[in-house]
Amino acid sequence: MSTYDHKSIEKNWRKTWNENKVYKVTEDKNKVKCYVLDMFPYPSGAGLHVGHPLGYIASDIYARYKRHKGFNVLHPMGYDSFGLPAEQYAIQTGQHPAKTTEKNVSRYREQLDILGFSYDWDREVRTSSPDYYKWTQWIFTEIYGAWFNPNKNKAEKISALVQEFEQNGNQEIGLNREQKKLFTADEWNAFDEAQKDSVIDQYRLTYLAETMVNWCPEMGTVLSNDEVKDGLSARGGYPVIQKKMLQWNMAITAYSERLLQGLKNLDWTTAIKDIQENWIGKSVGAEVSFEINGYGASKIDVFTTRPDTIFGVSFMVLAPEHGLVPHITTDDQRESINSYIDDSRKKSERERQMDKGDPTGVFTGAYAIHPFSKKLIPIWIADYVLAGYGTGAVMAVPCGDDRDHKFAKHFGIEIPNIFEGKDVSENAFSEKEVVIANSDFLNGLKAAKAKEMVILKLQNMGIGLAKINYRLRDAVFSRQRYWGEPFPVFYKDGKAQMIEPEHYPLNLPEVDHYLPTSDGKPPLGNATDWSWCTNKKIIKPNENQNGVCTWPMELNTMPGWAGSSWYFARYTDPKNANEFASKEKLAYWKNVDVYLGGAEHATGHLLYSRFWTKILFDLGHLPYDEPFKKLVNQGMILGKSNFVFRVVGTNTFVSKGLVGLQTVQALHVDISMVKPVVEQVGDKTQTVYVLDTEAFKNWLPEYNNAEFILEDERYLCGVEEEKMSKSKFNVQTPDDLVVAYGADTLRMYEMFLGPLEQAKPWDVGGINGVYSFLKKFWRLFHMNDAFALSKEPATKEELKTLHKTIKKVSEDIENFSFNTSVPAFMIAVNELTALKCNKREILEPLCILLSPFAPHISEELWSLMGNTGYVVEQEYPLFDESFLKESTFQYPVSFNGKMRFKIELDVNLDKAAVEKEVLNFEKTLGYLEGKSPKKVIVVPNKIVNIVL
Repeated sequence: MSTYDHKSIEKNWRKTWNENKVYKVTEDKNKVKCYVLDMFPYPSGAGLHVGHPLGYIASDIYARYKRHKGFNVLHPMGYDSFGLPAEQYAIQTGQHPAKTTEKNVSRYREQLDILGFSYDWDREVRTSSPDYYKWTQWIFTEIYGAWFNPNKNKAEKISALVQEFEQNGNQEIGLNREQKKLFTADEWNAFDEAQKDSVIDQYRLTYLAETMVNWCPEMGTVLSNDEVKDGLSARGGYPVIQKKMLQWNMAITAYSERLLQGLKNLDWTTAIKDIQENWIGKSVGAEVSFEINGYGASKIDVFTTRPDTIFGVSFMVLAPEHGLVPHITTDDQRESINSYIDDSRKKSERERQMDKGDPTGVFTGAYAIHPFSKKLIPIWIADYVLAGYGTGAVMAVPCGDDRDHKFAKHFGIEIPNIFEGKDVSENAFSEKEVVIANSDFLNGLKAAKAKEMVILKLQNMGIGLAKINYRLRDAVFSRQRYWGEPFPVFYKDGKAQMIEPEHYPLNLPEVDHYLPTSDGKPPLGNATDWSWCTNKKIIKPNENQNGVCTWPMELNTMPGWAGSSWYFARYTDPKNANEFASKEKLAYWKNVDVYLGGAEHATGHLLYSRFWTKILFDLGHLPYDEPFKKLVNQGMILGKSNFVFRVVGTNTFVSKGLVGLQTVQALHVDISMVKPVVEQVGDKTQTVYVLDTEAFKNWLPEYNNAEFILEDERYLCGVEEEKMSKSKFNVQTPDDLVVAYGADTLRMYEMFLGPLEQAKPWDVGGINGVYSFLKKFWRLFHMNDAFALSKEPATKEELKTLHKTIKKVSEDIENFSFNTSVPAFMIAVNELTALKCNKREILEPLCILLSPFAPHISEELWSLMGNTGYVVEQEYPLFDESFLKESTFQYPVSFNGKMRFKIELDVNLDKAAVEKEVLNFEKTLGYLEGKSPKKVIVVPNKIVNIVL
């Protein structure tokens, strides 16, 4: 076949690879392992767009390369298949989420297959499969049955906690969460079972607690911070409020320091590490108790990093949700306080912490008492203080904090100056290198010394202590959804009980609809017979047991991050029905060597995965305590979005050039209804985007009666490059491109677009160039329309081309610089074409070299060469530096600094020999004209300069 027919070639090799399980991998102790993993996708109904494969192609190139280098490569793929989108679709259509998820997975699999990825599909996992989530349920019970021992800095079984209580009470390990007092071993042993259970629950790593959450009434569920934007749900745009609810929580805060310290040994970018460090937010300071005037024993506990500024406190601020607010608010302030609290509930935590215009807040009418000066300090509430961070209270020092200064100026609160020689009339002075003044026993001390003095004084008075605080808060683990992992929990007399693991998986029950119940229970409340029955032993749920007591089940489901926090471990042993993974396989594959995914997962997914890994390591279930050694973040491929402009309050749409005359709302429109038109304007061209108005009117029912205000009898749309997304209607699928150009072309083109880690606009303008390159590569193996390779020895020039390409491509793959490999291949093919090279000695290793990037064409050519086995199984070509070394050098010869000609000489000649050869050269004699040079300057293998 002399013509490069990508369709038949790629179809044939995909079939062959699949039927022969070419990419299946097993544990081989004779090989060094390499675990290469992509962040697995959520299978949406829209399927893959061209932005999705970017990371998958990069990881596949690297995985194939490591196979060539002799490594045993684990390169699996699966689906993060629980989630809100499938549930919302189920609510709208009545279809079971399992059916739509299966359909979406099939679509994803079809698209992944056509791109020729080297995944071992026998290891596929889906988080929504009962065979998978039975182990998510098991991990939950393991975490429930564990506590964090602060003295050992690790998780242990609850049995170790009970033993500690029996021997020492909690004197050695201290208070935790809602614990109010220390107790002795004797006191513990005197507790009844209910008291003991209550104490133990305060130390568990997963626990029930009243927690402030993002509640979306319209969707009937809690949303994560990432699912909320501008006070609305990111999906659907429904209002979201702050609400306290009884939720399962994960005590990730116990691991704050280990999560910080663990970053030091990871091969991650500085940017991602910084994001994690900032999210964990370690602060060193003191906790101080302020009495409340007229409220007896009631106190406000405050954490501060600057106890040295305590004499600068002129007011206090509580979070609107702080438990003391209803009790200390005076009657004349209650209406204003309640109104403000209602408003704050409508904002997300992120919005509350953004600095937008003038500060807001309300005075409670109550006063705190300064611990040293005994001055009365007004107590306010403001939504920039969060109940879940620190103590939910702030001692405001306006002279030393910009936000406090702005608040004080706005509300006319005193700004006492405690910094020697600093002007704080207009702005706060926030630097730490300062001398303290107007501060009683701290006067004249530098800030660092003053900090030590204050903490010592507070400790002696029994009203404060040195403390380390973290911004990180315990993670809410409950979701009021149907399509998620059921908790293996039932409630006996109101107390949470774990269902024994031998009954896992606890499958999702069938329900008639997926909305919350009429009385506000989560969707699982719609299930009939959803209860756990007991009769001296635990039996299966939903069985009718006459006369047997039944206990209510937990109706919440786990969040999406539950299944994605440990899936990398399941890939090592995905069919194991007896363990979440065997110890032998975990010991062989260990943690992920290279993990590829988007930087948008820098906090949630990566933190939770690291958290669960550390717990499972502590409990002896994993042989490592960090899941991902090296992290590579691919940038987004940006799509061109188009916008129409609707006049606010109407169904009238204004063309782009007329927008300034109206108050409009910009709405995304499907790019398939917009035609780009290139126009000549003077001596320049411009592209305008013209809307097919009839297609738009037929697109969605709400636009059936749309009216258009046109310009030049056309409706011109807005355009912007942004993230490719189904919600922005700017998605371009890879399917048509694969049909037109082939998967190998698309793979190489996506790498060619630019550096992997950078965002880049999608533009198919250059794809023809890559396709032409592959056709040119194909032609190297053919002569006179027939496949033909020569057995003649390669020339020096041909070997030089091959080995410089081996060097360049190998270095690029190791550095994930795939965009520069593609031009290197192009240069090599151009040089070999010019040399009319069809030597097997050159083209066979070049075929192996290209195969990670373009596996189909490489496999075809490998086969046509008569080789046995598959190209992916071949040893990677070895780089030989000697082929790049030159035996001669062309010296530029100058006379009085002006270059006149070049002469080629042996690179091994010394200075004297070079000078002799140059002076005896015919052209030199012509320039000398019989004269003797004053001086000859020779720089070996650089220049020769003759001074006359």
